[in-house]
Amino acid sequence: METQMLRATLEKLKASKDMLICQQNVSSEYELGAILKHFNNKTPILFNSVDGAKKRAIGGLYGDRNIIYNLMGIDKETRIDKFISALVNPRDYKIVNDGPVRENIVKHNIDLKRFFPIPKFNEKDSARYITAGVLVVKDKEKNNYYTSIRRFQYLGGNKLSVLIASKKLMNDFLKMEKQNESMEVAIVLGYDAEFLLSSQYSTDLYGVDKYRIDSALRGEPLELVKCETVDLLVPAYCEIVLEGKIISGKREPEGPFGELMGYYGIEKPQPVIEINSIMYRNDPIFQIAFPCREEHVSNGLIREIELYTNLNKIVDVSDVYVTEGGGYRFNAVASIKKHNDGDGKSAIISGLGYNSELKQIVIVDDDVNIYDPQEIEWAITTRAQASNDFVIIKSALGSALEPSHTISGTSDKVGIDATKPITGDIERFERTKIPGYDKIDINKYFPTI
Repeated sequence: METQMLRATLEKLKASKDMLICQQNVSSEYELGAILKHFNNKTPILFNSVDGAKKRAIGGLYGDRNIIYNLMGIDKETRIDKFISALVNPRDYKIVNDGPVRENIVKHNIDLKRFFPIPKFNEKDSARYITAGVLVVKDKEKNNYYTSIRRFQYLGGNKLSVLIASKKLMNDFLKMEKQNESMEVAIVLGYDAEFLLSSQYSTDLYGVDKYRIDSALRGEPLELVKCETVDLLVPAYCEIVLEGKIISGKREPEGPFGELMGYYGIEKPQPVIEINSIMYRNDPIFQIAFPCREEHVSNGLIREIELYTNLNKIVDVSDVYVTEGGGYRFNAVASIKKHNDGDGKSAIISGLGYNSELKQIVIVDDDVNIYDPQEIEWAITTRAQASNDFVIIKSALGSALEPSHTISGTSDKVGIDATKPITGDIERFERTKIPGYDKIDINKYFPTI
């Protein structure tokens, strides 16, 4: 039985009944994305017929953090320790001679859309996009492998454009471009939660081999095989690998594209990848992530360990949540055990300073459920006064992914201290409580519900 990558994940999802299977034929243009969006991109759906052919696709895999927890055998209480441990205690991967991804190898007459159901999602998207692809590159000086989720615009035939957001990756490519060299890359599709999570650790910040982080997260060596035409290793049990090069001196218009917060990003010239080989499993399953959901859920999980670590230097942190409504990037809530009256404000300063993209943070006491928007609203309403507890920082660094930022090129930051005081009339903040409430078994009273 396979233990790694997508097919092992499908077995887990079937066992937990967390996956839907669509037998009806669907179109890769709009229809497939509409179905995923109907379920808020939080329900894994296996499509067994796309575009009237025997092409299969999977979407909505990792749009729900609880599904990620279940697949990895963790929960919200253990996740941060698990993610930090993988970073500081990476493990070696394993190179194997062969694997299922090498069952089919194509090197000639490559037309990506002929092989795979590359979708178009939104009305004004410039083209079809591969959205779940993990880009693999190799730092030849350190012999490190770096992986990251990128979006790839289909340009026709064997060509894709790639949006590169990483400063290190872009700088490395530009250095090679000055020497008229192209960059070898691979694009991996059909992976598991551990592979996704490891790709979200910041290369710029940590510089750790992502394959070694992956091995630590999964508790066993990630099994890798050699690519056919580039000097790279890729997962032996993934579904699809596209091999190629980012071509020196070549750019193509990219966008508009339905972006993170539900608006269209603008058109810009981006580097071009020429695919010179495809490896894929028999009956491959094409992986799709409706923009912009799954990669941002996992990215938010990694941002949480960074926020937690930063806050924990200053205050006693219970938990942190980089929120869904803020695109798992712009808004956060942190609960703390308050020991001093200045802890809430100190946490705000530390939180807003940890990442330039964080726009709003709310600090609450550890009796507040930070994953419940009603609890957060309640804490702000009953424990904060705007003149004393709202901290506003004008015209700071922000993110172009948040459209109001683009008006002036800066963003105002807001921190809300919604913690109760630890001195004075603190009895006013005692929450009501029913003895034994947490032990009530409601089915005892209403057996049919």
